[in-house]
Amino acid sequence: MAERKSARCDAVVLAAGAGRRFAGQGAGSSGGRKLLAPFEGRPLIAGALDAAFAAPARRVLLVTDGDADLAEAAAGHAARLDRPDDLDIVVAVDAAEGMGVSLRTAVAALPPDSDGVFVFLGDMPCVPPGLARDLARALRPGVDAVAPCFAGRRGHPVLFGRACYPALRRLEGDVGAREVLAALGGRLALVDGPDDGVLFDVDRPEDLARDR
Repeated sequence: MAERKSARCDAVVLAAGAGRRFAGQGAGSSGGRKLLAPFEGRPLIAGALDAAFAAPARRVLLVTDGDADLAEAAAGHAARLDRPDDLDIVVAVDAAEGMGVSLRTAVAALPPDSDGVFVFLGDMPCVPPGLARDLARALRPGVDAVAPCFAGRRGHPVLFGRACYPALRRLEGDVGAREVLAALGGRLALVDGPDDGVLFDVDRPEDLARDR
C-alpha cells in the first residue's frame, strides 16, 4: 500500500485583537499590549509562538494590527528558537472589525499549495506542545477540520483543511470560525486534549497569575 502523502500545513497565530477586556474599555486598549504583558517570566505571546513552532507546519504567520513592538518581540522569539526565517508578520488592516477579519487575512496570505492551517490564539499560552501533531494525524479523508476538546468543551488550536479555506476567506466581523466549524457536522473531528491548556486564555490582568 502506498504511504499517505504528508499534508503541507502552515500555522497562524492570531494576535490582532483589541484586548479590551484586558485593558478596560477606555481609549488606547491594545491587543499588542496584552500580548507583551509578562506571563511566567516572558511575554504572553511566547507561549502561543512556542506551540505554533512545535506544530508540523512549514511556516508560522503572526497576524497583528500593525503593532511594531509585538512584531519585534515575535521576531526575537523566533530567532531564539533558531527559526527566524520561518516567521512571517501579516498585518490585518481592518483588524478592529474583529477576529473574523484577522482569520480571513491569514488564510489569504497562505501559500497556494497549503493543505491545512493550524490556527492558534495569541492569548492562549498553555497549549500542550505535542497537541498539534495529534491534530495533524486526525486530518484524513472525510475530515475537513480537527479541534481539541477537554471536559466536554471544544478548544484551540484548530486545524482547518483546505476544504475550509473558501468559507474562512468570507469571514467578517468578530464571529471567528465558529459558524464554519458548526457547518461541518461529522466532518469535524475532535481530539482529546491532555489538559485545560486547550481552553485557558488570558482575558484580564488577573489571568496572568494562573498557577500551573
